[in-house]
Amino acid sequence: MNKKFATLAFIVVFLGALGGGLFGRLPINTSADASVSPEKITSDYREALEVVNANYVGKVDHENILDSTIQGMLWTLDPHSSFFTRDEFRKLYEEQASQFYGIGVSILQRRDGVYVQSVIPNTPADKAGIRYGDKFLQVDDKSAKDWSSAEVSKNVRGERGTTVKVQIERVSSAKPLDFEIVRGGVPLPSIRNYFMLPNGAGYIGLTGGFQETTAEELDAAIADLEKQGMKSLVLDLRGNPGGLLPQAIEVVSRFVPQGQTVVSVKGRARYAKTQELRTVGGDMHNFPLVVLINGGSASASEIVAGAVQDYGRGVIVGTDSFGKGLVQRVFPLPYGTGLTLTTARYYTPFGRSLQKDYSSGSIYDYYTHQGEGDEAAATEAKPKPAGSPVTTAGGRVLYGGRGIEPDIKVPALAYNALRYRLNEAAFYFVRQLAAGKVQGFENYKVEKQNYSTTIQPNELQIVDKLFESFRNYTVTNKENGLTAENINSQIDYAKSRLREELATANYSNEAGIQVLLENDPQVLKALEAIPEAKRFLEKNLANKAVR
Repeated sequence: MNKKFATLAFIVVFLGALGGGLFGRLPINTSADASVSPEKITSDYREALEVVNANYVGKVDHENILDSTIQGMLWTLDPHSSFFTRDEFRKLYEEQASQFYGIGVSILQRRDGVYVQSVIPNTPADKAGIRYGDKFLQVDDKSAKDWSSAEVSKNVRGERGTTVKVQIERVSSAKPLDFEIVRGGVPLPSIRNYFMLPNGAGYIGLTGGFQETTAEELDAAIADLEKQGMKSLVLDLRGNPGGLLPQAIEVVSRFVPQGQTVVSVKGRARYAKTQELRTVGGDMHNFPLVVLINGGSASASEIVAGAVQDYGRGVIVGTDSFGKGLVQRVFPLPYGTGLTLTTARYYTPFGRSLQKDYSSGSIYDYYTHQGEGDEAAATEAKPKPAGSPVTTAGGRVLYGGRGIEPDIKVPALAYNALRYRLNEAAFYFVRQLAAGKVQGFENYKVEKQNYSTTIQPNELQIVDKLFESFRNYTVTNKENGLTAENINSQIDYAKSRLREELATANYSNEAGIQVLLENDPQVLKALEAIPEAKRFLEKNLANKAVR
């Protein structure tokens, strides 16, 4: 990209953002110095670029300068107006389409490299024979030994039909193994797993964002669980960053009658007149509902949780949500780049703003919630949030301006350095175990994951002799940094992590997650909250307390 294009592109973006045109009209601060005009700013930018080109000691990367300039401009508006490079913009559309192109593996970075955690069925990696525990050594003849998981992911992704060469280390092979894999479609489902919990409760992990297939996936999961005897539902939105607004409307429509407001959108331009987006009808389910949220639940997730809470349709359990109530519109730019620009705000059915304050100006503080305490302190009393109180049809007083506060606050499972080391140790031991290399336990060898997403309660239990073998292996390997005393102080936790790794190695990443959820304090509290969710539902049905 040359200097003229960098200048021209900046002018196009800046003038469009200020004056309308391609990007829609935005507010102009009339109190600002009138001399700071678009023409002056673009002139100053052009002059600064000339100085850089004439005097900078190194090579000038004009594309990077342009990207940073546009991003800096957008971040002066709010934390969610963002610029996307070509690769980032392509990934944005891939995620919305619930698919990308790559090889089809779930990977994790360990202390000495990046390993395959699970293989996605019917993907190129599956057909090529990639397995749980394979370690990436090279990608397209470039060493991957010091790469992060993000770097591995970036390099194995690519255009559909192109070939990527991968060299891996496998426990059962004396030499590295080389693969040439043709990239293909890899699904990115919204619902990563679902299964039955005790006492007729179903669990649906809607954690993969709101994509084009979300409502379809939810319908299929509910239908399957009902066949298994589901009488109540735990809907997990933890870590769900949001996505497509119409899909959030569809999800709420499964639990709230047709024609009820799900979210109000207020802003400028197309949203100058407040729009109330309503439930669309279809198959509505009348069973007790508990929704799990945390600090990673944002945007569309908060719309769903907010509507459920406003209407008293279910119980919200967990920790405070992220607090993203700004609406972004996507604008394609030349050369395959693009940006998202905030054009409106979201409000719950009874008028609560979902957006938390971002006036401090620190992007880091905003995204990490600095100064608000950690989840371990989630049950501690907090002062009332800023914002006007809102009274729901059921008579509850709720507050806006800080996302969604759960009805029942429960901190997440606590992690520390010791538990992280145990996680690592469990992986390295099960990697040997699945390869048939642990003496006396050769029958645990796994030829291939069978891709079941669920595990039965009595499967793959950690017997005493197996745990003893894990402890001896871990203590002997000094790189784990663990002693027998360390391990003995965390026996229950260590057994859970071992079973999780075994479930992953034998079945799938989703089956492994199911094992962890068995001891998840927020899931356990959700089960305890089902009687309360039933009372909410009965009151809701009796009073028809909908707007």
